[in-house]
Amino acid sequence: MKKDIHILMLEDDAADAELTKFALRKGGLDFSVARVETKEDYVNALDHRPPTLILSDYSLPGFNGHAALEIALEKCPETPFIFVTGTMGEEVAIETLKSGAIDYVLKTRLARLMPAVNRALREADQRAEHRRAAEQLRESHEQLRALSVYLQTVREEERTRIAREVHDELGQALTGCKLDVSWLAHRLPKDLKPLLERTKALSEHIDSTIQTVRRISTELRPGVLDHLGLAAALEWQANEFQNKTGIRCDVNADLGDQPLDQNLSTTFFRIFQETLTNIIRHAGATQVTVDLKETGDRITMEVKDNGRGISRTEMTNTKSMGLVGMRERAALLGGIFKIGRVSRGTGTRVTVSIPLTRPSPTPEPNHEDTFSRRPYRGAPWNTADSGRRV
Repeated sequence: MKKDIHILMLEDDAADAELTKFALRKGGLDFSVARVETKEDYVNALDHRPPTLILSDYSLPGFNGHAALEIALEKCPETPFIFVTGTMGEEVAIETLKSGAIDYVLKTRLARLMPAVNRALREADQRAEHRRAAEQLRESHEQLRALSVYLQTVREEERTRIAREVHDELGQALTGCKLDVSWLAHRLPKDLKPLLERTKALSEHIDSTIQTVRRISTELRPGVLDHLGLAAALEWQANEFQNKTGIRCDVNADLGDQPLDQNLSTTFFRIFQETLTNIIRHAGATQVTVDLKETGDRITMEVKDNGRGISRTEMTNTKSMGLVGMRERAALLGGIFKIGRVSRGTGTRVTVSIPLTRPSPTPEPNHEDTFSRRPYRGAPWNTADSGRRV
């Protein structure tokens, strides 16, 4: 039994109050008690020192048990409330239990008081333990979500850094190699055909490598997303998807003039990429339609295809990391992710809706020593003999 039990007793009869306290002490309960008779004293007692248990008579002068119960539920809803009364009809007793009372004990049968109090205190302890466990679980979820936001931010920053280094450093080195090969080719004697052919092949190989570097840096972090915005990035990705697969992909964008938060744009773009990947792997579609719009304080993206349609088993598959990742990306910004069939039997619809304002601040990683202040431009190289960047 818990210690420091403080009982608030609402009882206008001093003799009945003493009998109640005697029954509790006889049952081995160690407690302190404050007895009140009026509504004003009752409310003051609840405000001054919240009790561990409330014992209340049902019939009081100018005051009744129902009113006392309602006040207790408002001021200290977790405190057990037991009626200890002289008479109580069956219908009234049932009504009090429905209203939130834990139990009722007749004054003529105080032998039932101690079992009722023990049960009430035990259940109150269990509820308190459940609340503590739920609070700890909620805090753990918040910490994991904050960590997930941080990791997503770090990953995008790392992709941007790597894309910039690959594009700028490696690209410039390859451009220098191409200039040197071009210089050598123009100074070799014309009669040395094997060497001229070898330099030409090497120049073509450098051109191919430059294209590979461009592709890798763009896949890591497309510059169009950072410099032209979400709508342009979706159109670019749709065009790449269409050229790669032959599946028609139309993008309809209706956004306001204000630039979007970078994390918001990145989230939509990554979900769109994952959706297109799923379409390639599973849908068997021939057409994809994308609608991006700003409605009120939210951005909504809807991606529809005319493929076979996702099954209910696939929608609820917790091992599908693609769906889990898209759902979590949206949830991290307070958004909603939905997936289902367009119509009965065919097509899949992916809907993502995220508020423009973030529900809580995103942790900012401190990487000043790692990341340069200069932006990643993502400019392509001209693969002509001059090897100059454009």
